[in-house]
Amino acid sequence: MTQRVQDARILMYSHDTFGLGHLRRCRTIAHSLVEDFRGLQVLIISGATIAGAFDYRARVDFVKIPSVIKLRNGEYTSLEKHIDLHETLKMRQSIIRHTAETFRPDIFIVDKEPLGLRGEIEDTLSYLKTRGTTLILGLREVMDAPHLLEAEWARKDVMRKIGLFYDKIWAYGPPDFYDPLTGLEVPPTVRAKMKFVGFLQRGLQQDEMPGHRPEGDYILVTTGGGGDGAELIHDVIDAYQQDPQLQHKALIVLGPYMPARKRSKLLKKGAQIPYIKIIEFDNRMEELIAGAKAVVAMGGYNTYCEILSFDKPALIVPRVKPREEQLIRARRAAELGLIDMLLPEEAADSQRFADALKALPGRPRPSQSNPHLTLEGLPHISEIVAELLDRRAGHHLSVVEGVN
Repeated sequence: MTQRVQDARILMYSHDTFGLGHLRRCRTIAHSLVEDFRGLQVLIISGATIAGAFDYRARVDFVKIPSVIKLRNGEYTSLEKHIDLHETLKMRQSIIRHTAETFRPDIFIVDKEPLGLRGEIEDTLSYLKTRGTTLILGLREVMDAPHLLEAEWARKDVMRKIGLFYDKIWAYGPPDFYDPLTGLEVPPTVRAKMKFVGFLQRGLQQDEMPGHRPEGDYILVTTGGGGDGAELIHDVIDAYQQDPQLQHKALIVLGPYMPARKRSKLLKKGAQIPYIKIIEFDNRMEELIAGAKAVVAMGGYNTYCEILSFDKPALIVPRVKPREEQLIRARRAAELGLIDMLLPEEAADSQRFADALKALPGRPRPSQSNPHLTLEGLPHISEIVAELLDRRAGHHLSVVEGVN
């Protein structure tokens, strides 16, 4: 359903302090929207250090703001060591505001952080609200354990401000999978703005590169951005060392944020096993997942959507701290029979992990264990955007007629 719209503009914000999840989700939504609406421009504001390593379709672009990284203990620091955090945040805030003023979006979609990193978009939200921009908050289907999210939001007065600023809240999952605001006190006014749009389906790019996927059958092992993925990869290699009968070919993708020291250690360790091939990063993960016989992952949101989209048997070993999001998602998906799950301490038992890896390619695909599973997020988002743009166009016409 491609619609023609007159010079409509959507601005997206992705704070990106750890991993690639936010940027990849925004990019997926942006690509789907420009495909559905000719004449639409989408601009993504991103803090991801490697925002430029991905390709973007025509009419989708990004503005890079200075990067801030999240440390393992949950604190933040500037990526550039010689600039202090306060200065970096001031720069980010000013670029975001300036971008909003010059781009003049019809719709502003904010990914996951309602007020931005350390409140950096609050000022922009206020400004856009006065301009009549439609403000949308997009939440992952699982945010975090309720007690952790509640404490974080209470500290920053987030729930009240969501009610104040946002016109709509999208949950990127189906209502029967998980509610991102489970266990929180949600005012009825906020609840009324919420819509479960569904999981975001992934597809392959039209211009698939020949020879991009490895030859033959392989299990794909991915830890997303890789910033905290080294342990899982060590455990996979240990399982291969432990059990000579484990002979599936494995393609391991380390991720661009894995620290250099850990990366070289793993490359050396993996080189001793003939069945394992290790690469550092691939900006077309969809193709690697589509070509895999099965997937081993930590189970961030995007990887999970890809496992469902390409219908792959999967074994998830979730991160369990500082956020419990991956753990909650993996438990719920395992409960529904969609994937198998091992806790990190279970995966550290090399024989147990080897047994799970040997059995993995033979496990049912998600569609076999849950035939009613649909991924409807992108078409639902397009329907909502079509309505919003129609309404804005109608409003604009009546204002212009009033002027005449």
